Amino acid sequence: MVDEKQTWFIPPGVNLAFSTRQQGVSLPPYDSLNLGAHVGDNPNHVVRNRQTIEQRLHLPVSPAWLEQTHSTKVVNADNSQVHHADASYCNNRSQVCVVMTADCLPVLLCDKNGTEVAAVHAGWRGLCDGIVEAAISHFFHSPAELIAYLGPAIGPTAFEVGAEVKQQFETENAEAERFFIPAHDHVDSGKYFADLHGLAKLRLTQAGVKTIFADKRCTVTDAESFFSYRRDGVTGRMASFIWLNA
Repeated sequence: MVDEKQTWFIPPGVNLAFSTRQQGVSLPPYDSLNLGAHVGDNPNHVVRNRQTIEQRLHLPVSPAWLEQTHSTKVVNADNSQVHHADASYCNNRSQVCVVMTADCLPVLLCDKNGTEVAAVHAGWRGLCDGIVEAAISHFFHSPAELIAYLGPAIGPTAFEVGAEVKQQFETENAEAERFFIPAHDHVDSGKYFADLHGLAKLRLTQAGVKTIFADKRCTVTDAESFFSYRRDGVTGRMASFIWLNA
């Protein structure tokens, strides 16, 4: 089921969090809680921001940061080195899975018993190519025993894409068509508004995940709370975390 109104169920022993852009030390255009070290911000400010979020969330260890490449690569969370990947998985209590976003969709996964977790960076390319399914395949539990949490991302009235993006999703799944609407008065304009949350729910549901919670705040329209690459170009990054109790 997709539950967007009731309080989210989070299994005992599982912790998750989505950061905002607020209460950090970075200066414009990265103001203020920028957690991305790859966007041109002062490295010392990024380090201080990461230390701040670790303390604020009471993380048991430093997160296993990734170098994200819009791929379908999933790795075991490892805070001793940085992997080029777009998702990380963990079934122990000595790692924190994390992904960074600034319009792309963060997808956090866990099993209902609270023994396995994963964090997924789902931009449209990775989502279309199967990053969510790749992450699900790392779990020992079946998809029906998993819970998915979708974080803030670019909303369906802000995410304008070309017809080629729509076609790629429809090639993978004909049902994806309903998550695209013409961006202008005529279908032949070649531009569509895409519902990234809806597309992710479709992929999750068809993979067998039955419990899905979503935070549908739009990163583009809520400039006070969120960074947005589509809105600002040069900007910071939020982060989405999931971990098991130490």
